[in-house]
Amino acid sequence: MTADKPFSGLIAHNLTVRYGRTMVLDNLTTPCFPHGHICALLGPNGSGKSTLLRAMSGLLPAQGCVTLDGMQLTSLRLPERSQHCLYLPQALPAPVNITALEAMLAAKRTTPNRQEQSFTDIPNGEDIQVSLNLLEQFNIAHLALRKLNELSGGQRQLIGLAQALGRQPHALLLDEPLSALDLHYQYAVTKLLTQITRANNLVTLMVLHDLNIALNLCDLVCVLHEGRIIASGPPAEVLTSALLRTVYRVEACIETTADNHRFIVITGCI
Repeated sequence: MTADKPFSGLIAHNLTVRYGRTMVLDNLTTPCFPHGHICALLGPNGSGKSTLLRAMSGLLPAQGCVTLDGMQLTSLRLPERSQHCLYLPQALPAPVNITALEAMLAAKRTTPNRQEQSFTDIPNGEDIQVSLNLLEQFNIAHLALRKLNELSGGQRQLIGLAQALGRQPHALLLDEPLSALDLHYQYAVTKLLTQITRANNLVTLMVLHDLNIALNLCDLVCVLHEGRIIASGPPAEVLTSALLRTVYRVEACIETTADNHRFIVITGCI
């Protein structure tokens, strides 16, 4: 199904998740997260953002259904599901003694058209060039021959993003992809993700805590509070003083600069 037909995009329907006896998400249905847009899940700590993302990816047991362009992801086995909808956690696996380039090539071999290839096969020149190009997009090609266990958390996070894109999914679920990055890379990576999302017509859904990035660099936001979606839509319409008071318990106003950038000014806590 193409992006301009009904049901295009990623949706969770009637999703329920429990941790033991604790209900975290109760019969939650998301808006449609469309192709070609950067969408942010927002909300205070404990509101259910990461739980929702992991449940949509199939990594958490959940009642309900998740669809991508009308296709039920819930019925797919996890390896096949991740080929369509790929989840990148906030905490990446412990670094191992392989180079960044080797990690990129290993991720590329898990794409659908590479399933028949052995992990011991020697990569061809095209694979290497594609991997280097992805690293270059994130301005980390100079790390290609560095061991992952020699790199900082932020550098490994950038490599994780490059690996995810190298697997060519139709939808990306990113759990706080900016958390280990400095201020420069937070904005640079968000803009790059926007370019890649538009160029490849991806669905990109990420958990964010920085509301100013959401205001200025995201197309849509979805706000969770106590396991419920209380607002969704364009960030300038959703992130109002009233919502910030209700959800984040702060008194705040939204200012606009001369070049039409918005920023939140917090004046007090409730």
